[in-house]
Amino acid sequence: MKITRFEDLQAWQQARVLANLIYDATDQGSFAKDFKLRDQIRGAAGSVMHNCAEGFDSGSDNEFIVFLKYARRSASEIQSEIYLALDRKYVDQSSFKQIYDKATETKKIINALIAYLRRSKSGKKPS
Repeated sequence: MKITRFEDLQAWQQARVLANLIYDATDQGSFAKDFKLRDQIRGAAGSVMHNCAEGFDSGSDNEFIVFLKYARRSASEIQSEIYLALDRKYVDQSSFKQIYDKATETKKIINALIAYLRRSKSGKKPS
């Protein structure tokens, strides 16, 4: 399958799932009232998605890789912030694990895409 839109990227699709998990978790109870942490983790979640999309349309594999690295860092930021949410009892262990694991899975997919782009000499988007 040829990838012609950012929506076709598995990395973007997983980032979207991750972002929705974050929004669901931050709509609940005390988490919803901790505006700073809520907004920070939501911003990081959006950043994973948006950097995958923006990088896809950047025009070169090297630039795409830069944006994917930003996306990966934002996924790591989510993992750090969800620990704080767990410590503050904003999320239970099950929600923590679900979000943490989805961030890990998203980073693995991003890493695989980065590796593919590094190997690619053609300058074409992944297909």
